Amino acid sequence: MSESVSAPVRLSPGDPAPAFTLPDADGKPVSLADHRGRRVIVYCYPAAMTPGCTTQAVDFTAAAGDLAEAGLDIIGISPDEPDKLLRFREKENLGITLVSDTEKTVLRAYGAYGPKKLYGKEVVGVIRSTFIVDAEGRIEQASYNVKATGHVAKLMRDLGID
Repeated sequence: MSESVSAPVRLSPGDPAPAFTLPDADGKPVSLADHRGRRVIVYCYPAAMTPGCTTQAVDFTAAAGDLAEAGLDIIGISPDEPDKLLRFREKENLGITLVSDTEKTVLRAYGAYGPKKLYGKEVVGVIRSTFIVDAEGRIEQASYNVKATGHVAKLMRDLGID
């Protein structure tokens, strides 16, 4: 009998958002709890400095002002080390919070790490996902396997922010 990788958890609206405290690009701890009272976009991405992830981070940075005005903070989570996140932030002039989950514990808790298709092959890795956490810390919206290009614009439309 072959060993199979268990399917990741899938969060749904109304579920409590998994709490976390992770180091940001400067090594400072960032907690989801610090944002209580505001809505938070938690987005999970595979790797800093790759084309799709760069597009997504640049798009979130461009939209950050409008999102903040609408009461939404942004936290990007990847398995990259903080020093790589710092280089990524500096290279692309990113104005959003990026945190490091090298152990992939938080990515797993959000169902954003597990089996996925990559170029037609099944691999285990970060599943590009976006979550909106409400002001009380519950999942308002969970989107798995999102496309990097155009995702932020679609999210803004879905939220009624133009």
